[in-house]
Amino acid sequence: MQTIPFSKMSGSGNDFVLIDNREGVLADVPLTDFIRNVCRRKMSVGADGMILIETAAELDFQWRFYNSDGSRAEMCGNGARCAARYAYLNGIAGAKMVFGTDAGPIQATVNVNDGRVKIGMTPPLDYRPPFVLTIDGRAVEMSAINTGVPHVVITVDDIESAPVTDLGRAVRQHPEFSPAGTNVNFTCSLGPRKMAIRTYERGVENETLACGTGSVAGALIHALQTGADSPTDMITRSGNRLTIYHEIVDNNCRSVYLEGDARMICSGSLTPDAWQY
Repeated sequence: MQTIPFSKMSGSGNDFVLIDNREGVLADVPLTDFIRNVCRRKMSVGADGMILIETAAELDFQWRFYNSDGSRAEMCGNGARCAARYAYLNGIAGAKMVFGTDAGPIQATVNVNDGRVKIGMTPPLDYRPPFVLTIDGRAVEMSAINTGVPHVVITVDDIESAPVTDLGRAVRQHPEFSPAGTNVNFTCSLGPRKMAIRTYERGVENETLACGTGSVAGALIHALQTGADSPTDMITRSGNRLTIYHEIVDNNCRSVYLEGDARMICSGSLTPDAWQY
C-alpha cells in the first residue's frame, strides 16, 4: 500500500498538512483532488490548507501553498510560520532561514525554546484608504491592502456580533475584487496596541480560527489610519495572539514582521483511504 508521510501543524488555530516533497513523493498523485480530499474535515486529516516543501537553489527551501479547495495562494502568514518550524524540526533549515514563496522570499526565525516563529513579510501593496461599497442594498465602509494576498478590513464595534460569514462571503465575491476575490477581515479595538480580529478566508470559503496575512492587514491599516505605534497584538478567533511589528514612513509600511506560535500537532502516514474516496 502506498503511503505518504505528513505532519499536521497549527499556527494560532490555522491548521495545515505539510508534506516533504523534495524527493517528489507526490509526482504520481492527482494533486488538486489529493489536496481537496486530504483537507476535507471528518473524511480525512482535515486542514485549512496544504504546504509542500520543495528544493530551491540558493534558498533553504521552496514551498507551494494550497488552500483547502485546491487553489494555490501566493502567501499565508500562519502557514509560513508552520513551514519554518517544520523545516527546523526536520533538519531542512537552521533556526534562521530564507525560503521561497509565490509572493517572494521569506526570512524566518524559530525560537527554539518556545516554538514561536517570527517572519519578515513581503512589502505590502495596493493600500486603499476607507471606501464604501454597496452590499445587499446597504453601504459598507472598508479599507484594503495586499499583504502577500489581497485583504479587506472592516472595523466593527463588537467582534462577537460581526457578520463574518454572510458579509464576508458577499464582500469576497463582490465584482470590485474580481476575478481573484479577496479575504475579508473584521477588526475591533481592545485598547492601545491590541485588537480582536475575525477573518473570512478566500479559498477556505469560511471563517478560520486565525489568518496571519489578515492580522498583518488589520494591524497595518489601523496604524496607517490612526498612527498607532508598533507592535500590535492581534487576538484571533482561536484566542491566540499574533504580534505584528512595523514601521510607517511617509504613509508607507516598512519592516513588517509577523510573530506567533507554530505547533506541531502530529506526524504520520497518509494511506490511499485518506485521498481516494
